[in-house]
Amino acid sequence: MNLRKKEHNINYAYLLTLAMLLWGGGWTALKILTYNLPMDTIIFWRFFIMALAFLPVLYLLKKPLKIDFHSLKYILSSTILNIAFMVSSFLGIKYGLAGAGSVIITSLSPLMTFLLMVLLFRKKVSKMQYIGLFLGILGGSIILQLNDLSLFLNGSNSYFLLCAILWAGVTILAQHAHQHLHPIHYSFYISVLATVVAFFYAFDADLGAVFTQNVHFWIALLYLAILGQTLATTIFFMASGKLGSEKTSSFMFLVPIFALLSAWIFLDEALQLHIIVGGVLSMLAVYFINKTNLSRHHE
Repeated sequence: MNLRKKEHNINYAYLLTLAMLLWGGGWTALKILTYNLPMDTIIFWRFFIMALAFLPVLYLLKKPLKIDFHSLKYILSSTILNIAFMVSSFLGIKYGLAGAGSVIITSLSPLMTFLLMVLLFRKKVSKMQYIGLFLGILGGSIILQLNDLSLFLNGSNSYFLLCAILWAGVTILAQHAHQHLHPIHYSFYISVLATVVAFFYAFDADLGAVFTQNVHFWIALLYLAILGQTLATTIFFMASGKLGSEKTSSFMFLVPIFALLSAWIFLDEALQLHIIVGGVLSMLAVYFINKTNLSRHHE
């Protein structure tokens, strides 16, 4: 029985690695999309295709869709943050590097989540977590190039920092929403509502312009909406239920690595030293912040 459970966990580890690879490649796909069409058009089609892609997942899940007041307030709030995240990430990637954006957002989001938890819910901070916060501030300062404030304010890093803050809000909302709603249902509702909002925002845009684009555009769009979002998210939520949130979250450290590699291979982006050094420090920060919780979990 233990051997079967071990093999089962190994299979989920392989699937999680695949999910992190798909998430990492999503930043390269988004960069390709910024070359072709305006932001409002891309955001609408991204959420629309994502909503359609969830339909077979919901069919296989075989759980009836339900919604109540508690779920609705989280869905509405998270939809607003998701759209704001997409706008900020589009602008950051358009004027910056896909690899740099992925490292900044992925490594700083857990730190921002922890800081929000401390500020909003008065969470106690341990000595290990203070070390993590110090490393996080140091790593964030390096990758955001805060030594040159004009470069930060005029560049794409400010958008990436905003993305990290927005995604921290999404994470906290999701943690509370999952007490009332299945994670897959939650993601589906957000994608549907975001599609409606994005449609009205992009109503005057030429939404049909996507059908005049080349095959590279469509590969990037379908990858971002289906593989990089729907499939990767489904795997992540399934694994969380089987392996636990602590083990599952640790795989997030693979996202920046895969993102940097995909941007290097497909976009010919150079691997910048300050991004690598700052990213490693930020990942260490997340490790120290979570170390207390992990230790208690194993006691």
